[in-house]
Amino acid sequence: MAAPNLPAGTVLNAPSAELPAFATRHANLASADFGATVVSCSDEWFAAANRMLQASEPVFVVGKFDDHGKWMDGWETRRKRQAGHDHAIVRLGLPGVIKGVDIDTSHFTGNFPPAASLQACHCSTEPDQNTVWTDLVPATSLAGNSHHFIELDDGRAWTHCRLNIYPDGGVARLRIYGQAVCDWSALDANALHEVSALAAGGRIVGYNDAHFGVPFRLIMPGRGVNMGDGWETRRRRDPGHDWCIVELGHAAVVEKIEVDTAHFKGNYPDRISLQAAHVSGGTDQSVITQAMFWPVLLGEQKTEADKQHFYTTEHIQPLGPVTHVKLNMIPDGGISRLRIWGRLAR
Repeated sequence: MAAPNLPAGTVLNAPSAELPAFATRHANLASADFGATVVSCSDEWFAAANRMLQASEPVFVVGKFDDHGKWMDGWETRRKRQAGHDHAIVRLGLPGVIKGVDIDTSHFTGNFPPAASLQACHCSTEPDQNTVWTDLVPATSLAGNSHHFIELDDGRAWTHCRLNIYPDGGVARLRIYGQAVCDWSALDANALHEVSALAAGGRIVGYNDAHFGVPFRLIMPGRGVNMGDGWETRRRRDPGHDWCIVELGHAAVVEKIEVDTAHFKGNYPDRISLQAAHVSGGTDQSVITQAMFWPVLLGEQKTEADKQHFYTTEHIQPLGPVTHVKLNMIPDGGISRLRIWGRLAR
């Protein structure tokens, strides 16, 4: 808890943490931004379980209480006076392969769970008493006011997760980082698809800088809600330009591109361009190196502030099927969304 001598209303931010690679390369599939929600939980007396799915960093407000006691920015259960443990079942906003998790107990000090575990399932409806759960993270010791990053190596796709806390207590945020999956076999191969979309399996492979924004938001649905909802780099003070590489959810022949600078007004890029290639094999690092030599998909285009820029086949070079695109932001600035539409390569 916060120091008792702080004045009521003081807001304390969550402790900072150095993010592991999986937390920067993959999106949080358990984020409320994607529609993730808690479908059931054993108890949420002190704080609602859905709070731990918020995209914002948790805060502590000194002196803030509600009808159930101290207000906490997370999920908190009452003190257990019987055998057993508490749990919460989360429907992921996007079904996907889980690459790692963060069980974040920020601001929970005398009320954090001593241990937690995570299970998962894949089902078309909500889980019930007949659901078979698979253990992903065994019971793991937790500390108060801390991030607990756990990397996973499991190629299966999941729709729901169950967080078990032993025996009770509070968790500020549950973040489940992973790669969204898309069943392309169920879609019309002749139609135009947004193959870069996060929900379609699009993925950020790498970028040179992301000082003010998170690159994966480039491929999120909808338009950005503010200037923080996009990819923004620091001000460039040396030659060159900034870049970000996106792996498409499916190889496609590109026919339409959108670059949206929504909310970026004094800091939009002067120009943009795109390169692309069909890549097979290799690692993310080898892709980043190869990308320097990829052919041009879209030549340099001037951009404007707070605007959706659309490019069609009259601007796009006919490269055939591609699996990756590299967005060049010249020289620096911010972009809210990048959308690549194409017809699926058979």
